[in-house]
Amino acid sequence: MSRKIGWIGTGVMGKSMCMHLIKAGHEAFVFNRTKSKADELVQAGAVWCDSPAEVARQADVVFTIVGFPHDVEQTILGENGVLENAKPGTIIVDMTTSEPSLAKRIHEACAKKGVAALDAPVSGGDLGARNGTLAIMTGGDKKTFDAVHDLFEAMGNNIRLMGGPGAGQHTKMSNQILIAGTMIGTVESLLYAHRAGMDMEEVISVIGTGAAGSWSINNLGPRIAKGDFDPGFFIKHFVKDMGIALAEARAMNLGLPGLALVNQFYIAAMGQGYEELGTQALYKVLDSMSS
Repeated sequence: MSRKIGWIGTGVMGKSMCMHLIKAGHEAFVFNRTKSKADELVQAGAVWCDSPAEVARQADVVFTIVGFPHDVEQTILGENGVLENAKPGTIIVDMTTSEPSLAKRIHEACAKKGVAALDAPVSGGDLGARNGTLAIMTGGDKKTFDAVHDLFEAMGNNIRLMGGPGAGQHTKMSNQILIAGTMIGTVESLLYAHRAGMDMEEVISVIGTGAAGSWSINNLGPRIAKGDFDPGFFIKHFVKDMGIALAEARAMNLGLPGLALVNQFYIAAMGQGYEELGTQALYKVLDSMSS
């Protein structure tokens, strides 16, 4: 059944995710701050909208995947934003990695207007977005989750309702904490192999199939070996995510020293001007520190 879908945020991942919905036969209304980044979607049949408000007025289900929590708040809760212009019965699905507390506030504000909300951050990077194989971790009520499950299926293959509002974001924080640890291990491993005169791609082909195997070594390792530091996920967004996780941990009186250390390395990456590169560019930071 074709549905009227709103999509706000057509960046590295959002564009591919929205494209899957268009190919599944849904009518899409799209907005992005940089209009040219939505051109491919418009060419595929999406209707361009000049604002989030216009998207909300047209769509029955509105997806957002923007950069930072303040972008989420402005887009959904801000003046002339999505909620202000959404019809009763609309479902708002925020797929940005954001703050659990903000997800709860959005849910509460939506409920007062007869609008449903889910927080549904994803994992899988640009490759998962292109292939429709994302993990989608969702917070909210089951009725709303069930109502959009078919839409999630167009974008991902591991789709879970993790609990109430904010639970999706807490799950994503667990994901990002683990990614941080595996990323530092990945870049140190490959830097060691390089300095030892080994062929990095050959090393990856061996260690990636054993106990050291991980998504990072098998997907980002080959990019490092090729000197490809283009973003599947921006460093600036990963620093944002680690900051959220560290703040949530402090609120729980929980120490995460490993995450705190990796966060400092990524802050150094931003200091070196790498914020627009992919997370695998951490390799460049450690390489320069060891030269």
